[in-house]
Amino acid sequence: MPVAFRRLLLLLLLGAAVMAGLYYITRPEPVAVRLGAVERGAVRATVANTRAGTVMACRRSRLAPATGGQVARLPVREGGRVKAGDLLMAIWNEDLEAKVRLAESEATAAQARADEACVLGEVSRREAERQSQLAQRRVVSEDVVDRATSEALAKEAGCRAALAAAQVSRDRVKVAEAERERTLLRAPFDGVIAEVNGELGEFITPSPPGIPTPPAVDLIDAGCLYISAPIDEVDAPGIRLGMPVCVTLDAFSGRRCSGQVRRIAPYVLDREKQARSVEVEVELTHPPDREGLMPGYSADVEIVRETREDVLRIPTEALLEGTRVLVYRPGDSRLESRRVEVGLSNWEHTEVRSGLEQGERVVTSVGREGVKDGALAVPEADGGT
Repeated sequence: MPVAFRRLLLLLLLGAAVMAGLYYITRPEPVAVRLGAVERGAVRATVANTRAGTVMACRRSRLAPATGGQVARLPVREGGRVKAGDLLMAIWNEDLEAKVRLAESEATAAQARADEACVLGEVSRREAERQSQLAQRRVVSEDVVDRATSEALAKEAGCRAALAAAQVSRDRVKVAEAERERTLLRAPFDGVIAEVNGELGEFITPSPPGIPTPPAVDLIDAGCLYISAPIDEVDAPGIRLGMPVCVTLDAFSGRRCSGQVRRIAPYVLDREKQARSVEVEVELTHPPDREGLMPGYSADVEIVRETREDVLRIPTEALLEGTRVLVYRPGDSRLESRRVEVGLSNWEHTEVRSGLEQGERVVTSVGREGVKDGALAVPEADGGT
């Protein structure tokens, strides 16, 4: 082999080695990506609340006595359970108690007078009948019969007047009892005492008209709960009563409750510095889901408007601009931009009608630096960092 040819061959091999070294040094580093599978499954079109919802009690009464005064009895404490009609608080009312006792005594006396008048009326009626029989046998004159009959009618009228007076006295007792009842605060339903504002001996003042003040007793019916959540006005028209709902609660991580829409407010809330929204109430349909819940917990709702089973789907976070995804090609470890036609979508999954095949993988970490069409990539599960 000529010397010149060997030198040329050596130079070519050296140049190839240099080029290979330069490529190795300057080659782009593969970007680590997180991938999601293109698979078949269910996709639900959902609507979520715009701000945190709240667990509410079906019945909650912030109670206060109808009249002000000094607290004389306070038989309940926060956290205690009461039955409908139980006494919660009593304002000093000895004067009204005395009025009730006086009215009851007067009613008793009036009834006794009525009984007396009616007995006398009955005696006069029988006497008039006896005189009438004697007159028929011509033993007494008609004048005697007339006097006996008139006296009987008068006594019977006196009986009726006495009975009416007794009824008036009984009504006075009810009036006195009603006045006394204004100083007594009773539970309107079975429930739990959430708050008590007041102590024995303190003075309670009713709220002036139009000026809200803390309730004397806050009573909650914890046996019936629902979720109240604001829905953006744009999403509200698509919501219907009875739609299924998935509820999540911050207080119970990972717990998902099932429910359904039970009420849609017929008006839009317009609050300063907040988006316009419609209040939606959700009823929990599975009794075990209500265990451990307390009014006031924050909750998030997802109202399911439509469900499609066994469709091709991808993670929603893989979508770029709503119609494009980056597909990972395992043959050359490159990313390929591809347009797709999508259908139903929620925060978790999006239906794919065309553009992808089952088994392919798409990039879900689309916000990372270097993640773009044609980039060299390594899946995190395959050793990426």
